[in-house]
Amino acid sequence: MAELEATVRKLMDAFDRKDFDTITAMATDDAQAVDEISRRWIRSGKELDEYFAEVGPAIEDLSSELNDLHERNWGDTGLVTCWLEQDYLFDGVQEHVSAPTTVVLRRIDGEWRIALIHSVPLSEAD
Repeated sequence: MAELEATVRKLMDAFDRKDFDTITAMATDDAQAVDEISRRWIRSGKELDEYFAEVGPAIEDLSSELNDLHERNWGDTGLVTCWLEQDYLFDGVQEHVSAPTTVVLRRIDGEWRIALIHSVPLSEAD
C-alpha cells in the first residue's frame, strides 16, 4: 500500500471508530474540510475539534469504504482522490453518502498530515 493511501485509510478508520483525537492529531493546524451534515466549511484544527464535539455524539454506526484510490506525491505535498461509500446513523436516521473525495496532504516533520478533505456527495441515480 502506498504511503499517502495508508494515511488516508488510517484517517477513515479513525473516523469509523469515532476516534476524533486521532483525526485532529493527523490534521494540520490550518486543515479544511467540507461537512455534508452541517453544510459548511471547517477551516482550522480548532473548528474541527468544535465540530466533532458538536456532531460526534449524534453519529453512530459509521462504516466507510474507499474505492478507486489514486495518489500523487510532489515532495512535501500529496493528493489522494478516491470514491467514498459511507453509512452512518445521524440522530437515529440512516444516512448513506456516495462521494468522489479529495484529500490533500502535507509532509510536516517527516509525517503526512491532512490539509484538506473535500467530498461531493452525489444522489443515487434514478
